[in-house]
Amino acid sequence: MACGSRRRAAGPTVVATRSHLYPGSEHVMGWQVGDTGFRVMLDASVPALVRRHLAHDVHAFLADHGVTASDVTAWVCHPGGPKVLQAVSDELSLPAHALDVTWRSLAAHGNLSSSSVLHVLADTLATRPPEPGTWGLIIAMGPGFCSELVLIRW
Repeated sequence: MACGSRRRAAGPTVVATRSHLYPGSEHVMGWQVGDTGFRVMLDASVPALVRRHLAHDVHAFLADHGVTASDVTAWVCHPGGPKVLQAVSDELSLPAHALDVTWRSLAAHGNLSSSSVLHVLADTLATRPPEPGTWGLIIAMGPGFCSELVLIRW
């Protein structure tokens, strides 16, 4: 490679990000720090919060960038558990196999907190990288209850 020339790295480019912290949800998910370490706080209402908020947030975020859910070819989602994944799939009206990589990650590794979305991204890149120029969306959920959205272009 010639000095000064640039080569595009393999993988997606981040187009935009958006974070949502849902008011009054601090009791839903988080960590309690005590003398013996961290203890996870996880309320059974997480799937209901996903159902209540995620679709609106995702569609508004995509629309701000001229993208629709049907334009997204790769859904890289935090494997927050079966009920959460079902809520994501239902509320976003995803195609039947859109979350296959996420479901496989959940089965193989479990829910590793919000960082587990990075395992799903690595698996997506390794098993079936999307076509260059197509859209992807990374969705993670975390303490407080919050959602993190990352619009990517392959």
